[in-house]
Amino acid sequence: MLGRIALVGGTHGNETSGIQLIRQWQQSLPERFCELDVTCQFANTEAMQANVRFLDEDLNRQFTQARLAADNPAREAQLAKQLNQQLGPKGSSQYDLVIDVHNTTSQMGATLIILEADEFHVQMARYVKQHMPEANILLEDEKPVSEHGYLCTTGTRGVMIEVGGQPQGVLREDVYQLTQTMAEVLLDFCVAYNAGTLGELTPCEVFRLGQEVGFPMAEDGGRDAMVHHALQDNDFQPLLAGQPVFKRFDGSEIVWEGESPTYPHFINEAAYAKLHVAFATASQVTL
Repeated sequence: MLGRIALVGGTHGNETSGIQLIRQWQQSLPERFCELDVTCQFANTEAMQANVRFLDEDLNRQFTQARLAADNPAREAQLAKQLNQQLGPKGSSQYDLVIDVHNTTSQMGATLIILEADEFHVQMARYVKQHMPEANILLEDEKPVSEHGYLCTTGTRGVMIEVGGQPQGVLREDVYQLTQTMAEVLLDFCVAYNAGTLGELTPCEVFRLGQEVGFPMAEDGGRDAMVHHALQDNDFQPLLAGQPVFKRFDGSEIVWEGESPTYPHFINEAAYAKLHVAFATASQVTL
């Protein structure tokens, strides 16, 4: 039974779809969800006001037990402690499900991120694919849920909505509509789950996170190449050995030599620029 549900926007202050959705649903949640106990709230209001991802440190990396226990003066570290008390505490939460809403600058469409492949999340993934076939499901189970630093892990269960591509600080109508649709499908799932009316759910293909791929770097610390145009905007499309992934500034190409096929995503994500992360890989599995 899913009792209390938290829907969170503004974990990153310049990801506007979730912010606008929360603003709308704080005024009036769709009537068909009235039987659910849903709290709609903002996370990092100071970052929202400044229209930036974060002020000191990324809020969505603060929710490991070690970070929550650390004496860190950063504003997001202090905010994480407050949010952990409001939503969690992590490991003993007062919320049965936390849904955290994000945007990406990458062309990932509407993506649901789940952190484990247990029965509940498999049912959720299948339900989303059945009712929103254009959605992608990304499974990040490379480590236990307890070790993730994501805000959504403050709940007994937690998932993230990730929708793009949308520039930081900009609200695109098509991206907003995808965000709203996925949020509605997730709450529809919660209603059906509580009522025991999920029915027969067909197994679906999902993408399991692999590894991060960094930009080639020059000796002076700058980048030696950029994302190749053949890869750009092709999130979740199969990447085969020998296909170009980077183009050096001298005009030469770097081709893919890793696992084949792999499914790149978060391609050229603006928020990861400081980390020099070009994209993440994934394998395709059936849940």
